Amino acid sequence: MTLTAIAGPLLCLPLPSRRISLTTTSAAAASSQATPLPTEPHPPPREFHYPRADPSVRWPHLKIEELSDVPQFSAASSSLPHSLPEEPDRDSDPPEDTKTDSFETIDSKQSRTRAKKMTKLALKRARDWRQRVQFLADRILALAPSAHVADVLDRRGVQMTPTDLAFVVRTVGRSSWNRALEVFEWLTLRRRHAPSPRLLAIIISILGRAHQDALAAEVFQLSFPDEATDISVQVYNAMMGVYARTGKFTKVQELLGLMRDRGLEPDLVSFNTLINAKAKARVLSPGSALELLQEVRRSGLRPDAITYNTLISACSLVSNLGDAVKIFKDMETSRCQPDLWTYNAMISVFGRCGMTMEAERLFRELGARGFLPDAVTYNSLLFAFAKDGDEEKVERLCEEMVGSGFKKDEITYNTIIHMYGKQSRFDLVVRFYDEMKNVGCNPDAVTYTVLIDSLGKANRITEAGQVMEEMLNAGVRPTLRTFSALICAYAKAGMRAEAVHAFDHMVKVGIKPDHLAYSVLLDVLLRSNDLRKAMVLYRGMMQDGFRPDQGLYQSMLEVFSKEVDNEKINEVVKDMEEVSMMNPQVIAALLVKGGCFIQGAEMLKKAISYGYEPDRQCLLSILSAFAASQRQAESMALLKFLRENAPNSHCLITESSIIMHCKNQQLEDAMMEYNNTRTSSFGHCSHTVSLYECMIMSFEEAELFWEASQLFSDMKVIGLEPSQDIYKSMISTYCKLGFPETAHNVFDHAARAGILLPDTSVYVTLIETYGKLKLWQKAESFARELRLQCKIDRNVWNALINAYAESGLYEQARAIFDMMMKNGPSPNVDSINGLMRSLVVDDRLNELFVVVEDLQDLNFKISKSTIMIMLDAFTRAGNIFEVKKIYNGMKASGYFPTMKIYTSMLTLLSRGKRVKDVEAILAEMEEAGFKPDLTIFNLLLKMYTSIEDFRKTLEIYKLIKDSGFEMNEDTYNTLIMMYSKDLRPEEGFSLLNEMKKKGLVPKLDAYKSLLAACCKDQLWEQADELFESMRPKGYKLDRTFYHIMMKIYRNSGNHSKAESLLFQMKEDGVKPTIATMHLLMVSYGSAGQPQEAEKVLTSLKNSGQELSTLPYCSVIDGYFKVGDYNMGIAKFLEMKKDGVEPDHKIWTCFIRAASLCKQTNDAILLLNALGNNGFDLPLRHVIQISFDICCFC
Repeated sequence: MTLTAIAGPLLCLPLPSRRISLTTTSAAAASSQATPLPTEPHPPPREFHYPRADPSVRWPHLKIEELSDVPQFSAASSSLPHSLPEEPDRDSDPPEDTKTDSFETIDSKQSRTRAKKMTKLALKRARDWRQRVQFLADRILALAPSAHVADVLDRRGVQMTPTDLAFVVRTVGRSSWNRALEVFEWLTLRRRHAPSPRLLAIIISILGRAHQDALAAEVFQLSFPDEATDISVQVYNAMMGVYARTGKFTKVQELLGLMRDRGLEPDLVSFNTLINAKAKARVLSPGSALELLQEVRRSGLRPDAITYNTLISACSLVSNLGDAVKIFKDMETSRCQPDLWTYNAMISVFGRCGMTMEAERLFRELGARGFLPDAVTYNSLLFAFAKDGDEEKVERLCEEMVGSGFKKDEITYNTIIHMYGKQSRFDLVVRFYDEMKNVGCNPDAVTYTVLIDSLGKANRITEAGQVMEEMLNAGVRPTLRTFSALICAYAKAGMRAEAVHAFDHMVKVGIKPDHLAYSVLLDVLLRSNDLRKAMVLYRGMMQDGFRPDQGLYQSMLEVFSKEVDNEKINEVVKDMEEVSMMNPQVIAALLVKGGCFIQGAEMLKKAISYGYEPDRQCLLSILSAFAASQRQAESMALLKFLRENAPNSHCLITESSIIMHCKNQQLEDAMMEYNNTRTSSFGHCSHTVSLYECMIMSFEEAELFWEASQLFSDMKVIGLEPSQDIYKSMISTYCKLGFPETAHNVFDHAARAGILLPDTSVYVTLIETYGKLKLWQKAESFARELRLQCKIDRNVWNALINAYAESGLYEQARAIFDMMMKNGPSPNVDSINGLMRSLVVDDRLNELFVVVEDLQDLNFKISKSTIMIMLDAFTRAGNIFEVKKIYNGMKASGYFPTMKIYTSMLTLLSRGKRVKDVEAILAEMEEAGFKPDLTIFNLLLKMYTSIEDFRKTLEIYKLIKDSGFEMNEDTYNTLIMMYSKDLRPEEGFSLLNEMKKKGLVPKLDAYKSLLAACCKDQLWEQADELFESMRPKGYKLDRTFYHIMMKIYRNSGNHSKAESLLFQMKEDGVKPTIATMHLLMVSYGSAGQPQEAEKVLTSLKNSGQELSTLPYCSVIDGYFKVGDYNMGIAKFLEMKKDGVEPDHKIWTCFIRAASLCKQTNDAILLLNALGNNGFDLPLRHVIQISFDICCFC
């Protein structure tokens, strides 16, 4: 935005060489008045000359020749700065006696005690003085810009008294200070005498209100050129008022002293002006208001209501509540009746000091005190509410104000706009600004400044520029604060050129930069690395008496150190030492923090050599800067120097060393040095709270919770009161240790010590820890306790809902949710998610949809995170139907799936072996721009392996290698299982060896599948080696492994190993089952040892276990294999005797044995045994089948 020129009406200022001059006109004139009349007690009046009245001087552009009969004189005068005064004008003064001239001799004194009797003519003229004054003032104001006031005054057509003419100056001055000054000049030129105090006071006040302080000072000084000239108190008060408007307290003090030096006693107006000046200068320190009140009394004056009101208003400006209350009580004690102004000032000071309730109470009591609130009262209370950000009360008070007949004025709108600006609610800022203009309120400089500041903070620079243009178009002159706000806005947006242009324009229109404007622009130039302009601005800032703060000095040093510009560094350091008179240790700290480590260390050593004792704050900041820059060696060398050269600061240096260890994460060294100080110098060095704070927070950050707890205990032993940060850190520490009760106790201790913990994260952590440990009753009790102490925010209520959710207490969580709905703060997404989790934990998944519908009826929008909770819950429950329904509903609601959602869906569908659904999700995911990661590839490997689609499994394996993924344990284990199922154990063993080389641990399922594959592929030796390699590794083998190995040993004919495996199994703590014994008996039978198998059967029978036909079948088959058919039949009969009925296993065993018999008689024997025991197969048919089998064999 380009700033247009800001200028009011063209000032009619003289050339630099021309000033107001009060002298005698000529020697002839002096001689003609040299002989005094006998009746004249005073010397003759001085002739008065005013060079500014010369038309050639006032309007040089018209090229008017100078008047030859008016000699010109020049007088040097120091220029005074411009200001913005504001003082109410009182025009209710009665007309004076017509004989009392408005111009008197220099030596004449105005009597303030003698009443003057007016003549009949004076009384007659006095009745219509207002009409005469207004008539002449209207004619003067109606003149064209190029016309002269003399055209009206020389032919005024009405008789005017000198007092009338003085009131003409006042009336004209309300509309045009230029014309008022012209009238004053005309009067002084025509009368040729010094103006009266009344006229001087009027013109000085007019110039002051028009921001023409320099002209007002010239009129004051040149009207009374020497000390012999007498000036009335009224004129002094007027000039003091000019200075007071701009807060020039020192100038007001000088004038007050000058009055007393010239024998004039200040009146109440003088002291009230002094008080006002001190207030506007913001130098009213605590107690000084009461001192001013006593000074008024020491001067023999009795303070009136205006004095008290001015003092209370001054206290309000600096938010000095204590003095304001004391002055108010003094006013009541002195029987000075408070008026509405008094109560307005008290309401204002209560509001500014944050005591809104007191301000509102006093406002409500106005009626009982006999007053009705006015617009100032309403605006004062409105300011209090707005400062608290209580928009509800602001709105109600505005309605009450309008209902009482007062319109919202500029101050009202400015207060509201400023409130919403601080809250960053810029839509409301713009809305009230538009409303302000629509209702006819003219925005002033304050309004525009607040708007520009608010929009700048919101980074809406274009709109801020538009507001500035609007301000200029409206004819409102920007103030220093306006420009500062605009410069800050440009600086925040990084618009360096615009910030510089705004600053230059501010200076061009005559506004002197303050500390803020200089600082902001200097920071902008430093950030843009424009060192030349930065140094020019810095030097100008120093010449104007402003000093950069420490942060700005540090920024300058940082930039210069990066550029290695030692010349500028030395210049800045010299200014800090000689101009700013800064402590050398502070300079050293700024140098080190600014990156000038060598200069900073040398400056600190220089300070120590000059006798300075190390300052704690400076030393710690220097060491922290060294630590942040990883300059441990330099910091330790500096500490060594300090130990040698500052022995009186041993404790501080030791403490600094411990803190340095903590900042460098050398916690063992820190604890060692700390313990050494406790044992060696416990009675001489007392550790500070800052040391414990640094150590405790460092140990907590490093998760050394027990050490932090020990340090906290040490603090309590030596009687140190922990700081707020220590309390917060220890509450967090005990919660992380799983001791929420101890953390609760620490919280109570802090409360008893009067230390508030405003950070709600502490409350949330404590409640959440209670919830995780299922101690929801204590979480509930803590929340109830908090509610009695302070206002609980949304995060705390949500933590309590989550605590209930951890225990699956939906009803309790819903009660908190409903209370938030009713009383506030309103629930948010986290509140809803807590409700959903409580149902999930309680396994009430079917109610999730009911709650969702209920929330939607309450106008809550179901968020993506809530849908994720539902999706995960049904995924863990394996409910594919509901998961697909939620997934499709989520997409229909406009929520796009994330990688986490895709992974969750693929996990569920792959477990359910929904191959088509999995492939559809994969295609959708890739279409959305997501690429499968290793987790998804592993899911696909497991799914295809489980359905034994080994071709697809190998395709996925190839994709993993082509994508460059490093295979993890899941990948290897799944592939080993795949190769084992595909009866390719060699590839499985290859992957197993590769896995071991990478340090990955195979799962038991991988080993089991490899053993089973070896069993099927008759790889007996590899299986035996694999099994033996597992035992030393500490694997806890289940029964299945032993069964597989028994089969392997049985099939390989190694029956002794099968037998020893049973004992090994028992040693490993695995209890054999009937299936285990069956395998052993089969192994004995295969080895031709049916008697051993029979012993196992006897052992089983003696154990009392309920046996099936399986163990009997193993023994019978063992006897049949060795040809002992009779013994087999005997065991068959024994089985029946034991109450075990034959089944298909027994029939099959007999028939197979009969078919393998070499003798027909043996076969018939076996088949007859079957027939005799209920097997009805025709013998002829069985014999034929057996014969055929024998032939085949």
